[in-house]
Amino acid sequence: MTLLPRTLLARSVLMIALVLVVAHLAWLQIFRVSEREPRARQVAQQIVSVVNLSRAALVTSQPEKRFELLSELSRSEGIQIYISEPDEAVPPLPDRPFLQIVAAELRERLGPDTRMAVSRSGVGGVWVSFKIDDDQYWVMLPRARLERNEPLRWVGWGAFVLLLALAGAYLVVARINRPLRELTRAAAQVGQGRIPPPVEESGPAEIRTLAGAFNQMAADLKRLDDERALLLAGVSHDLRTPLSRIRLGLEMLDERGEAGLKEGIERDIEDIDAAIGQFLDFARLTDTEPETAEGDLNALVRSVAERYARLHKTVTIQLAAVPPLPLRPLAIQRLLDNLIENALRHGGGAVEIATGRSDAGAFVEVLDRGPGIPLGEIDRMLRPFTRLDAARGGAGTGLGLAIVERIARAHGGTARLLPRAGGGLRARVELPLPAGKNA
Repeated sequence: MTLLPRTLLARSVLMIALVLVVAHLAWLQIFRVSEREPRARQVAQQIVSVVNLSRAALVTSQPEKRFELLSELSRSEGIQIYISEPDEAVPPLPDRPFLQIVAAELRERLGPDTRMAVSRSGVGGVWVSFKIDDDQYWVMLPRARLERNEPLRWVGWGAFVLLLALAGAYLVVARINRPLRELTRAAAQVGQGRIPPPVEESGPAEIRTLAGAFNQMAADLKRLDDERALLLAGVSHDLRTPLSRIRLGLEMLDERGEAGLKEGIERDIEDIDAAIGQFLDFARLTDTEPETAEGDLNALVRSVAERYARLHKTVTIQLAAVPPLPLRPLAIQRLLDNLIENALRHGGGAVEIATGRSDAGAFVEVLDRGPGIPLGEIDRMLRPFTRLDAARGGAGTGLGLAIVERIARAHGGTARLLPRAGGGLRARVELPLPAGKNA
């Protein structure tokens, strides 16, 4: 299990986001380090100005008005001045580069005996010592006067710019990813045996090259399929023409003493003709037939069952309500014909057709009471030119179930061969609803 997103779009945006976040944090760190010393000198200059003004005010003011002066400074400016106690100890400055630069600058401007603290007698603030004659004083400034509020604003603007960059990255990657999604859909159609329309050759050069190569591949596949269909049509014509002449000749034979021979040859001709038909069905592209968006599966089942009833072949049906499906009617009828013929040939004559709803859409089943298929041979029976002589007999071309599987796959569905309760085979074809609809 991986925590990475599964789609290329999400992974690309995530990687770009990580790069942007790291770059943003690095930029903030560079900015903080580069502006530390200039800001510390500026803060030190402000403190020096406050100390010098406070000293001058105390020196020049009349003694009886000093208390009033100190009260006014505290009330209006937040500056408080205290007399230092003898041998007073204050906590050392925290080991922060910014404070160390400020303290060094104060000692250089106010004298080497100047002390700085961020706490005195449990009271927090910016404490700076100074002398008037032999008397030691402390001036305390609130931190709010020296601390800047810009960092939060910078962080906010940085986050805003980062979000804009991520939105831009998403749009760029989504635009690049759109042709890939089209290629994925087209490749899925090729996997289902369809020839998709050409994908748009747009985007970066690499994507255009890939789309062009895919379109060329699809065109080559279509040409090969067309040539194969043309070849098979020609072969079927060349074979059926002499078969027709043989049939005509048989009808002209004298039936005296040759009835058995004639009937045998006629059966052989019918088998050859049926085999040719199955070859053509397997080679024919199912997407040459237009698709019906709201196809009625039950109506097609009833139509096929009625046709077999007219041929005096018993096919019972059990139909349930099924949703409309995108179907190719002739292909579905061919699918049902192959399943029914397979069941009639190997199932002892009792054939049932059932329809119903499934989680993904609908299903149709053809059931018989024949010998069934061993579980280990089920997958193999859906391959072309496969027969299971021991269980299902040796007649036919081995293409009937392969045609069923191909038609089901062309509809986006699946074909499965399952054992039937009580003996026999249950051939089940599941057909999905179109995307965006619930079953």
